[in-house]
Amino acid sequence: MLVVVGGHSRNIGKTSLVVGLIRKLRDRKWTAVKITQYGHGVCSQDGESCECSGGIDADHPFALSEEYEPNATDSGRFLAAGAERSFWLRTPAGELAKAAGTVKKLLRQGENVIVESNSVVDLVRPDVFLMLLDFSCEDFKASSLRFMDRADAFVVIDRGINSPLWDGIARGMWDHKPQFLVKPPNYVTAAVSSFVRERLAPVGHSS
Repeated sequence: MLVVVGGHSRNIGKTSLVVGLIRKLRDRKWTAVKITQYGHGVCSQDGESCECSGGIDADHPFALSEEYEPNATDSGRFLAAGAERSFWLRTPAGELAKAAGTVKKLLRQGENVIVESNSVVDLVRPDVFLMLLDFSCEDFKASSLRFMDRADAFVVIDRGINSPLWDGIARGMWDHKPQFLVKPPNYVTAAVSSFVRERLAPVGHSS
């Protein structure tokens, strides 16, 4: 079974949502995957170049690495939460399709897989697709907008405001689907984990 976690912007807590789901549904023996698309300001730290592009060139258009020990990295946090395996896939922005074969092979390796990414839903159809929304974050990636109608539910961070600060985003894009209000650092409430569990096959049953 495949769970995908996306969001409308960077640095709003998508990794924490994945970590929380792994921890709450640890019996699923997750394979966890983080997909990063870098370039054009998509992935950087304080204006400095990130290290996502290491080992990627014209002959090797993407890079995949496996994390083996729990640590402070995102993929290491997945292991610390209880994932059995954890991977990090990097591609240049807009070029995830070049890694499609590897992505699909990777997803077949685990009975239950959880992926942090929006654009992976262009390649595969998840059993559950959650999008994380933060009404206090004005940034809304254009690439995220086209995935909203595919989301099964929205996890909304409680910032004490009822309306988002986004410009030009119609409320109907998200308001007609299930919404779960959460307060960091707790990104996964009982309602969120129950919603996901109900849509997954029983433990021990392969889809």
